[in-house]
Amino acid sequence: MSIVEPLAAFTPQARILFQGDSITDGNRGRSEDPNHVLGHGYVFIIAARHGAAFPQAQVDFLNRGVSGNTIVDLERRWQSDALAVKPDLLSVLIGVNDVLCATPVEVFERVYATLLDQARAANPKLTLVLGEPFRGRADDGTRRLQEAVARLSRRCGAIHVPYQRVFDDAATRAPIETWIWDDIHPTYRGHQLMADAWESAARAGC
Repeated sequence: MSIVEPLAAFTPQARILFQGDSITDGNRGRSEDPNHVLGHGYVFIIAARHGAAFPQAQVDFLNRGVSGNTIVDLERRWQSDALAVKPDLLSVLIGVNDVLCATPVEVFERVYATLLDQARAANPKLTLVLGEPFRGRADDGTRRLQEAVARLSRRCGAIHVPYQRVFDDAATRAPIETWIWDDIHPTYRGHQLMADAWESAARAGC
């Protein structure tokens, strides 16, 4: 008997799409090789856990994260890598590169809102999960984009994943480098925290 609790969003034959930057990419393969296609981060953990627990559901997990992407990069490939995939659930984690590139928060929020509107227009029943961008030690720029993602989540009725709080709490148990090795990219321990937080938010929001 499985000890994994099912997620309501993972309905039979649902298509679950994860979008974002390098944290989502997880060094994923670009071929059909099932050993590498989901990368080696939180996306892989979520898919492996639920795919093994409920194989009869035949849920299709897809990773389209691309390392280095900003919100504008995501916009350029939105049609091919999001809308054309026709997901039932769309999870997006974007923003840390926008912090590094100093993308104005109003630009970030406007472009992001447009992408989400397009996704909802393509599938009115779409479940949206928005992860907030995070850092090992969040600065003001990161916090401003986190606030933007929170606003977008409320506006779109999306599930919101508060990753910064997860890592801040974890840093009270062990040094932040235990969880995020370079202030941006999680370690394997950090990716486990992300997977748990994602599932907890999705379970509460669905």
